[in-house]
Amino acid sequence: MLKQRIITALILLPIALGGFFLLDGGAFALFIGLVVSLGAWEWARLAGLEAQVLRVAYAAVVAGLLMLLHLMPDLAPWVLGASVLWWGLATWLVLTYPRSSELWASAACRLLIGLLILLPAWQGLVLLKLWPLGNWLIMAVMVLVWGADIGAYFSGRAFGKRKLAPQVSPGKSWEGVYGGLVVSLLITVVVGVNRGWSFAELLLGVLGAGLVVMASVVGDLTESMFKRRSGIKDSSNLLPGHGGVLDRIDSLTAAIPLFAVLLWAANWGVL
Repeated sequence: MLKQRIITALILLPIALGGFFLLDGGAFALFIGLVVSLGAWEWARLAGLEAQVLRVAYAAVVAGLLMLLHLMPDLAPWVLGASVLWWGLATWLVLTYPRSSELWASAACRLLIGLLILLPAWQGLVLLKLWPLGNWLIMAVMVLVWGADIGAYFSGRAFGKRKLAPQVSPGKSWEGVYGGLVVSLLITVVVGVNRGWSFAELLLGVLGAGLVVMASVVGDLTESMFKRRSGIKDSSNLLPGHGGVLDRIDSLTAAIPLFAVLLWAANWGVL
């Protein structure tokens, strides 16, 4: 399993970095759209669609909506606004699971939720790419999430006692969350000091990073919640040793839209 994970990672890493740094405009939107469409194909299974033709049809619908968003950029604020509302609701759904599962038991509801998860993630990345230091903004949100994941893993293994959401993901602990937060906030402070941020900017940066990291935790738990409800361990087997696309980007689907909204609120870019 470890060998598989390493080989898959070595293949995917240059593809991902090339897509992020070498592509622009429509090519970048198409690259991210392909990833999101694969995620949609996986989500259809979590929503209860077993037939391959239905899963492909859902992915095609998502791809069509991404094209619409690309052609109508003025919809971006609405898409990101809907995302913020959704992740607030998702937090409550995770905290009250399994009771809350009655609210999204139907396939139609779960398919709609898939749109609220996938479309804003694409929209957020496309916007970040257009803004000043676009490539580095994309790397920044990913480093925040990866740093939180690494910190949570080691902190959880060393100190984990209090379960974060035992009904959803029994292996995660509050100590892991705290460890992940510490790592990501330290990264933010180091970046802020090196870039000469004022104290107020540093304070806002740390607060924003904390919110993004907590959103990433909710994103991870939300996919776990839907997988548990569906009795599925991995979203698919597309990535040997890693599971599926959704298993790799679940945290980012929540972190990216919020990261974009916070930067917009700070007048970094224009929506």
